[in-house]
Amino acid sequence: MKKILFTVNTLGRAGAETALLELLRRLEGCGYEISLYVIMGQGEMVGKLPAYVRLLNPAFDAHSVLSRRGKWRMGKTVCRAFFRNGGLCGKLCQVGANYRSMKKRGKPQMDKLLWRMVSEGALRFEERFDLAVAWLEGASAYYVADHVKAAKKCGFIHIDYESAGYTREMDRGCWDRFDRIFAVSEEARSHFLAVYPEYASRTGVFHNLLDREGIRRKGQGRGGFDDGYEGMRLLTVGRLTYQKAYDVAIDAMKRLKDAGQRARWYVLGEGDQRKTLERKIAALGLKDDFVLLGAVEDPYPYYAQTDLYIHATRFEGKSIAIQEAQILGCAVIASDCNGNREQIVDGEDGILCQLTPEAVADSIAALLADGDRRMALGRAAERKNEGQDQELQQLLALLT
Repeated sequence: MKKILFTVNTLGRAGAETALLELLRRLEGCGYEISLYVIMGQGEMVGKLPAYVRLLNPAFDAHSVLSRRGKWRMGKTVCRAFFRNGGLCGKLCQVGANYRSMKKRGKPQMDKLLWRMVSEGALRFEERFDLAVAWLEGASAYYVADHVKAAKKCGFIHIDYESAGYTREMDRGCWDRFDRIFAVSEEARSHFLAVYPEYASRTGVFHNLLDREGIRRKGQGRGGFDDGYEGMRLLTVGRLTYQKAYDVAIDAMKRLKDAGQRARWYVLGEGDQRKTLERKIAALGLKDDFVLLGAVEDPYPYYAQTDLYIHATRFEGKSIAIQEAQILGCAVIASDCNGNREQIVDGEDGILCQLTPEAVADSIAALLADGDRRMALGRAAERKNEGQDQELQQLLALLT
């Protein structure tokens, strides 16, 4: 029986992890021995891991990396990684070099700054695999490239690599050790190749796998909004991070409120910007208008019950939140940025707008005032159906 190893940074509730779990579900019964190693050894999605998958972590913490306990646990993991496997001076030098490299290109990002050190201090296994898959950039990719014994190696790109903070200096040639690289969209592929043009021949596209019927079924289930609000509902799903541009969304909501629009904007997600966003919401008098609901176990009834889905982000690889909204027939407004523009045909199955408070607010106001157009966009979005049957075959072809 051939053996496949998947690695991922965490198993937190996010789009890439959701797509990984669906891929693992589809591999059940295919005749392979599937193993998973989670670099940080934590994440609340571990309970959804298919029973047939062998989890290599000897201990696992099911708390979210965004919770107080999860952050404490993550700090311990980083410290343990620093001392495990030796090479302390080398690890310190790597962090310093990564910091200088990131600072030259913009604001250093702590998670990416430490990924190389974390991968160096992760557990090592003597077992040899037929295929090793790094499901995410960063620690997962570095670990597979440097420390996994496998006949073939494959890596996945889920982000706009140019904008996400990674550099060639940080990567240290890791992608040269992969037999195949998959990006989750054509745009994600093009931005990766803008950094690494030499890998064009080995880089393809592998669209996220989603359980469309399961999502529709869950959308009709119990749950969703319970605040009794009777106005128009706006929804955004995504972590509270700089990438998701909630600062722009809050300013757009202020403009809508000042214009007399009766609407409430809800956000499902958690992240390191919560306190900053809460201060901004309070300062603009939007406590009842822009509501941070936190991460939820089942977001699908919220999609089904909303009047308009908004995804105004600074950049994307390929948004699973947009895909989920489309599957559930939502009219979608998204910022005209990397990733988003590949998922929406402007004016046909959604609206693309500039990432400014004025443009976002004007687009929302126009659609809230036109129920027929909202319904037409939602129906067109629901009909979008990317063929997914060939995706698994691309991956499994590496085993032949």
